[in-house]
This record gives sequence, C-alpha cells and structure tokens, in this order.
Amino acid sequence: MKLSLLLKYKNIVIQCHDNPDADAICSGYVLYRFFLSHGIKARFIYSGNFKISKSNLVYLINELKIPIEFVSSLKTKPDLLLLADCQYGEGNVKRFCAKEVAVIDHHQVYGTLPKLNEVRSNLGSCCSVIWNLLKIENEDNFVDSKIATALYYGLYSDTNAFSEMSHPLDRDMIESLQYDKNLILKLKNMNLTLREAKIAGVAMLGVEYHEENRYAILRTDPCDPNILGLIGDFIVAVDTVDVCLVYSVLSFGVKFSIRSCSNETRADELASFLAQKIGSGGGHTEKAGGILKNELIIKQYHDYTEIDDGAAKHSISNIIRERMADYFENAEIIYANNTALDFSHMYKYEKAPITLGYVEAHHNIPAGNMAIIRTLDGDINVEIKENTILIIDTTGNVKAISAEKFKNSYSKSRKKFKLNIDYTPTIKNADTGKSVPLLPLAKSCESTSDIKIFAKKLTKTTKLFSYWDSEKYMLGQKGDYLAVSQDDIHDIFIVEKNLFRKTYKSV
Repeated sequence: MKLSLLLKYKNIVIQCHDNPDADAICSGYVLYRFFLSHGIKARFIYSGNFKISKSNLVYLINELKIPIEFVSSLKTKPDLLLLADCQYGEGNVKRFCAKEVAVIDHHQVYGTLPKLNEVRSNLGSCCSVIWNLLKIENEDNFVDSKIATALYYGLYSDTNAFSEMSHPLDRDMIESLQYDKNLILKLKNMNLTLREAKIAGVAMLGVEYHEENRYAILRTDPCDPNILGLIGDFIVAVDTVDVCLVYSVLSFGVKFSIRSCSNETRADELASFLAQKIGSGGGHTEKAGGILKNELIIKQYHDYTEIDDGAAKHSISNIIRERMADYFENAEIIYANNTALDFSHMYKYEKAPITLGYVEAHHNIPAGNMAIIRTLDGDINVEIKENTILIIDTTGNVKAISAEKFKNSYSKSRKKFKLNIDYTPTIKNADTGKSVPLLPLAKSCESTSDIKIFAKKLTKTTKLFSYWDSEKYMLGQKGDYLAVSQDDIHDIFIVEKNLFRKTYKSV
C-alpha cells in the first residue's frame, strides 16, 4: 500500500492501540503530519481504560506538540479509519465504525487484514514502516526535525534501545534522520520510575543460575520492556554469567530480553530459537529480545497453562527453561582452524552452474578505503582493494573475493542478473558515508564446476567458526549441510539445505 492512495479521503481518523506506547504515538503523529501537509483534515485518537500518564510519553507529547486525543466514541463515521501500530479487531484496540479501514503495522498478523494495509512484521517498529512508505513517495523534504525525532524515538523504544533491531531498513532509517539529540537524551533518561526500579531489584534477587552453561534466567513483574534490558545488562556483567534471559508475563503473552557476552552464543540467534513457532525474536549479537504470544503457545503446547504453575509441564516458566536447556545442551560447536573432518562419512559434490551477480568494488569505492556492505543478514566491513570482487548470491547475501579467485571459480555471463528480495544490498563508503544499492551495479556471472567439496547433512544444530572468521559463527540447523573444500581441509562452511540443492550436484 502507498500513502498516496490514502490522499483521496477527505476525513481521516488515525487510531493507535489502547494505552499507547512511544512507537504508537510517534507513528500516529507522523501520519497526522503527512496528511496535514497535503491539506487533508485528520484526527489522531486512542482509547482504552487509562489516559497516557507515563512521564516520558507525556513529555514527548508536550515537546513535539502531538495532537493525540483520548476518546470513548466517535460521533460520526470517518471516511477512513487508519490504524497505526495495531490491527483492526485486536483485543487491545477499541473498535470504531468507519466507511473504510486501513492498517499500518509491524506486528504479526493473526486476523483478517483490510484491503488497504501495509504490515511489515520483520521491522522493528511501526515508525520504520512509515519511514519506508515516505521514502517510496520521495517525501524526504517532509521529514523535519520533529518528525525525525518521533521516528527515531519510536524505533528506539520498540527495540529496547535498538538492541532488538534486526532488519537493515531499521538501520537505514536511523542513519538518515536528523533528530533532536537533546530531546532524545532527555527522553532516554526518564524511562524508569521508582516503582520500576523496585521491580528490577526484586527480579535480581530471584536470579536462576545454570552453572554448567553459565546462563541466568530472571522473571520480573509486568513493566516497561526497557527495564528487561536494564536488568540483563546488570546481570551479564557478573563474572560467572555469559548469557542472561529476562522475561515478563503480560496479558498477551511474554516479553523477553537477552544479553550475551560469549562469542559462542549470539543473542539474536538465541532469541529466534526461543520464539520459534510461538512468537518472534531478533536483535544483535550481544543484545536481543522478542515476544511470545499466548495464542501461538497454545497451538504448540496443547497442555499449556497460562497460570504459571511450577508443577505444570508447560507453564511459561517451564517452556522457557526447556527451550534454554535444549539450546545449550543440543548444539555442536566447530572451530575450523583446529578441526579435521572425517571425509569417510561425507559425499563428494561439485558446484552446479548458477547465475550470480558480481561488482568490481573499486569502480565505486577507491582502493584502500573501508566499505560497509549491508544485507538482510547484517553489516559486514570490507577493505576495498584493486582486485576486490563482490559476489551477490540468489538470496541477496554478499561476499568479497579476489579477482584471482573470481577468475578461477566464475565465468562472466550475458544473462541478466535480477533478484526479488525483501531488501536490496547496499555498499557504503565508510569515509564519506555515501551509500549506493549494489543491484544496479551488478553484472552476471556463473559459478563453474571446478569447485569440489565433501559434504554431509547436519543431524543437530551446529555453530561453525570458520577459518577466516573466528569471532562470529555460521549457524546450521538439522538438515542443512556441513561442507569442506577438497583443496583445503580448513575451508569448512555450512550451506542451508534448500540453497545447497540449488548450488551443488553429486559427483
């Protein structure tokens, strides 16, 4: 859905969920300003049992002069009811009648969406969704300091100070905004009430420590999600704790936060593991978090009890303990630089011809400069040399190789290289900050069958620290392939099962 499609409505009511948080308030405000700039009458409302009273939200509203109204009813049907940071018919959204309904959101979809919708569940905030919609409309000049500050704070608040941010569009937004740093600093330092400080203290007294795998689990009373991260930061600083999980049981399910100071446990990957099939999770290597939804937990665990009874097999605390234990006890860790794989249990394969993209990096960034390549999988730093070639695979991932390796492993092709993916990889000059998309620069090439490997299916979760990167592991799940080059026993890598079938054939 494009924002310009909504400009035909003369009377628009923007609604966020009951008891709105910062992302909901900021999202609604930016939409209100967008319609106002196009001469359209708009109104920004919320409902529920309580008016906004949290000190940072009241301060935000006053400083940005956000015209948000608390209402119990609407006297007339608006031409368009536009829901921001929520979905029509949800339990935490007061239902109002309208001639037409639209939704802009970033949460999981559990019901039926109206025809007019833009829901991006993989983004960190509704503000990110709206920023991307503005970008599509070329509304860059519309984003003044107040709007930039609202967009920034919405994402900051909904991703636990950016620690749970996983999509590159979220990072793109942050880097593009000229926000009010003084106002953001003030808002960052008024998130904690005295009551919440006491909640944090009580939670820390109840820490559950698992000595063998050096992780801690803490449960808090219901509180602002940022408090979970604050507690995690404190606990992971303890000398015997490498990983900390802090969670809070809320009306819809569970909000959790993870901190890690171990290179053998990526916080974002653990968050995804914990939330698999029962919610969503993500973030960064050291800081991450997520949500577990009651309705999804019930589908996965038929004997689930929402009352946290320690005797019940599948109460929420026992589900969390079970998944944490499974994560740490049922994973294999391989360090490629000191591992020799047994080829007798592996099969031989060669790389099948496949069309890829390639970019001669020095044509865009001078040799000797550092570049930041951004993909769906995150950012990678690359030193650009005269012979640096960037290979773009069919999933949008990018790797840097030498021109010599390119000549030996790939052949140039006349086929057109194109991808239909969620995010177009970009390359940024680290010195100038200038960023350009890679796909328009890419030419086609094909992998040759000269690359031969030995491979076998993984039977359990595997973390591989490759020979060329001993700090960050590659993750493989059961069914993926562990592979090693026949020419270099330390060139060990993991290939996702579907990608393996497309790119390799048995010899």
